[in-house]
Amino acid sequence: MKNKLELTWFGKDEKMSVEPRLLIENNNLSNIQEDPDTENFIIHGDNLLALKALENKYAGKIKCIYIDPPYNINAANEHYDDFVEHSKWLKLMKARLEILRRLLAPEGSIWIQIDDEEMAYLKVLCDEVFKRCNYVNTLSVNMKNVAGVSGGGEDKRLKKNCEYILVYARDYSKMPTFKPQYIYTEMSDLIDQYLKEKKSWKYTTVLVDPGQKEYFGSTVDGDGNEIKVYLRKNVVTMSVNQIARRDGITIKEAYKKYGINVFRTTNAQSSIRTRVMDYRKEQDIKESIISIEYVPKTGKNKGVVYEQFYKDDKCNLFVWLRDTSEVIDGELYKRDLLGTYWDMNAWMKNVTKEGGVKFPNSKKPEQLIRTILEMTTEPNDIVLDSFLGSGTTAAVAHKMGRRYIGIEMGDHAYSHCKPRLDSVIAGEDDAGITKSADWSSGGGYRFYELAPSLINTDGFGETIINKEYNADMLASAVALHEGFIYQPSSELFWKQSKGSDNSYLFVTTKHVTKNLLDAIRGTMEDEEYLIVACCSYDLGIDKTYSNIVIKKIPQMLLNNCEFDKADYNLNIINPPVFINEDDDEESDSDE
Repeated sequence: MKNKLELTWFGKDEKMSVEPRLLIENNNLSNIQEDPDTENFIIHGDNLLALKALENKYAGKIKCIYIDPPYNINAANEHYDDFVEHSKWLKLMKARLEILRRLLAPEGSIWIQIDDEEMAYLKVLCDEVFKRCNYVNTLSVNMKNVAGVSGGGEDKRLKKNCEYILVYARDYSKMPTFKPQYIYTEMSDLIDQYLKEKKSWKYTTVLVDPGQKEYFGSTVDGDGNEIKVYLRKNVVTMSVNQIARRDGITIKEAYKKYGINVFRTTNAQSSIRTRVMDYRKEQDIKESIISIEYVPKTGKNKGVVYEQFYKDDKCNLFVWLRDTSEVIDGELYKRDLLGTYWDMNAWMKNVTKEGGVKFPNSKKPEQLIRTILEMTTEPNDIVLDSFLGSGTTAAVAHKMGRRYIGIEMGDHAYSHCKPRLDSVIAGEDDAGITKSADWSSGGGYRFYELAPSLINTDGFGETIINKEYNADMLASAVALHEGFIYQPSSELFWKQSKGSDNSYLFVTTKHVTKNLLDAIRGTMEDEEYLIVACCSYDLGIDKTYSNIVIKKIPQMLLNNCEFDKADYNLNIINPPVFINEDDDEESDSDE
């Protein structure tokens, strides 16, 4: 389409045909003793090739994707033009995002963390790949306080303390509402701040003793449902100031100690209050304080017996401080709905200790990933991170009971991801979200390596099948290329790989003869269709049967993709950063 709105760059129109590689399990590195049937796995290898390998089986099945790709920081130097490298970054990101989109479930979402160097360009690129109508949010994530930002010297730019997470849906109309997450502030601290700033604060009374509860009678609400009315005798209330003086403590300490019993009164406009007020007048109730019990039909207390206190003839309702907050371990916390600003600074202070591995230039806090997974997934959903780094996403998903796929091309797969997950499985990881997720031990994962390229070039420039491929690997690889699922039949040897409907693929390195073809046809049903992939066959037999097609390998595969190509690596953009492992200071970078 001409004149469409899009981001363009040098080389964008160059097609990138990615070879789908096999995934080969490394049994020595897999950890399945506690869970032989595990569907969790780690892949070591270039993530573009690995994503392509996953596409056939996992397209449309991943519930949540979190990635933390290279940020493309300071890519330019005296040896190359920043524009060229920026273009290459965009090209390689686009190739990955396109496959990631295909892997997402219809109701799934992708979360991409980035800093301000490429964020605006990545946003426009994501609008193109995922469609702008599927854009959800841009989150600002505080990763450290400005005062603690590393990097010396004067600079015209402000110090960075925020990164960004772009959130896109596969299909916004099918994506469910995110499960709400909250920010918790200890109520005593909040109230102390209000008092110091002389702000209005109405929650100033404590119900010290609710008194003796005596059933008086019942009335009904507008639907005829029972409302039980109780007299409260010898009720004791005190102001927070009074109770602080009585106990010899500060007002802040009083709120911390008695906060769950602090209330204010209000003339709430509700049908329940009106009915209780009428009943009080009808029955000429003299008791100052009464309480009621009823079962609400709506709201957060729907379906359970709920108690309310009322005072005097006007039936002023007791509104509890705990109803606008949450009690955690006996203490009161103000609860605010999490929006698009996420403060991870507190978690960043201890991030070096998480997972038992040092990754000081890149590690993200477990709480960040947990928040995303809490919002978007349920236990047993599949989570994917194709820039796994130190293994944070896999570790968090494991502790939360999610299935996961993690991809890491570097040696971090061996030195960080595997030891970290082994520690989680053994119950030796007590940092991060371990306690809050109630994690103990168990589970497992499989460790995979990418197979080498299927087709090589020999010394004469001729294309040949890679000698590292045995017969099973070859059959499985050709099936992957042709869109079949490799599942050999124990009854009929030619039913080697299954396609759609009644189609099959049979791969052999043997010379195919007419006799072999006749034998196969004699066991086929009329509605079945077969592709035979071989290195050679008798002249003229490819026209023998209408429902059997013969193709030669490797020729049949050469137009599918680029073989034996190694220039897919996104990490070539950023030269390695050498870190002093004794330095606990975290600096801005990517995972």
